[in-house]
Amino acid sequence: MQTRKKFLKNSLTLAAGYSLLRGLEPVMAAPAASYFTFDLHAHPGQLFASASSGFGDAIGSTKTLNEMKQTQLSGAFFSLVADSPLIKLGATGVMVTGKFAPGEAWKEYQRQMKVMRDYLDKASVKIGKQKTDLNNSNSSLAAYLAVEGGDFLEGNPDKVDEVYRDGVRSIQLVHYVPNNVGDLQTADPTNNGLSSFGMEVVKRMNKLGMLIDVAHASFQTVKDVAALTDSPIMLSHSILAMEPDRPIAKRAISKEHAKLIAETNGIIGAWPSGFNKSFDEYVDNIVRLVDVVGIDHVGIGTDMDGNFKAVLSSYQQYPVLAESLKARGLSQADAEKVMGGNARRVLGKILH
Repeated sequence: MQTRKKFLKNSLTLAAGYSLLRGLEPVMAAPAASYFTFDLHAHPGQLFASASSGFGDAIGSTKTLNEMKQTQLSGAFFSLVADSPLIKLGATGVMVTGKFAPGEAWKEYQRQMKVMRDYLDKASVKIGKQKTDLNNSNSSLAAYLAVEGGDFLEGNPDKVDEVYRDGVRSIQLVHYVPNNVGDLQTADPTNNGLSSFGMEVVKRMNKLGMLIDVAHASFQTVKDVAALTDSPIMLSHSILAMEPDRPIAKRAISKEHAKLIAETNGIIGAWPSGFNKSFDEYVDNIVRLVDVVGIDHVGIGTDMDGNFKAVLSSYQQYPVLAESLKARGLSQADAEKVMGGNARRVLGKILH
């Protein structure tokens, strides 16, 4: 029988091995979880990266989708990227290269939606739309559609209804290109937080049963959303701030910022970007986030295939991550909450 000491040693050794192999194919297939697992933010195959964007060269690849199925991931938000044609990955993070002309953002949304639907149809992956689509087990992968950045709305709140009919169940209000919905973390404010149009978007999303995502949003924008919403909100991918000179430190959040999400009974996706120095530090940062907002408000938001110097680069690391959380002191039940249970709870409250 394996002793607890040996179990902890083996878990940490396995996690360290994956840390050394980040960005490479894992050398072993981790066993699939027997409980509900979810990713709050992903771009499988990096479908919408342009050839010059710098976000990778596996555009449209099914490699990540296959890993999702192999590890029996229960579900994920598959995110379109509204401002994809206007951003580029540089040495220190994402750079904005231009702005949309009138009508261009909506056309880009329509193009990306067709690409996504074709991709999922060919892979025989179902699109999750209703509360009943939340699988109680891990028997099949469900794709919940999201859009990163509200640029495509182009000032028209009726477009929220239209994308809902398309199957979109979450809109991230802002991304990297400044828009008329609200202010973001990485640019000077232009709306003084959430704009009047942004307020209409929040109300419309609440009514329809869509999960509001405030990733990339400024502290003031998040305060405004939290004060207005009557449903839990999500911050799909971020991490607690540390030293200000860390890579992409502007995308980290303060404790006060994080607590705003928890106060709506919402969820924060812990982000395994290059802000973290290693896989092990990422695990430590998840525990720090749990300590600040509570175990019921933390999930995983990998930004898979669209991340900056990821320290978790394969879904085969999901079981390793769960064991590493347990090795840091979380119970099995609490680890399961982080790995997907909390996401299921929030979605269950919002979806119709």
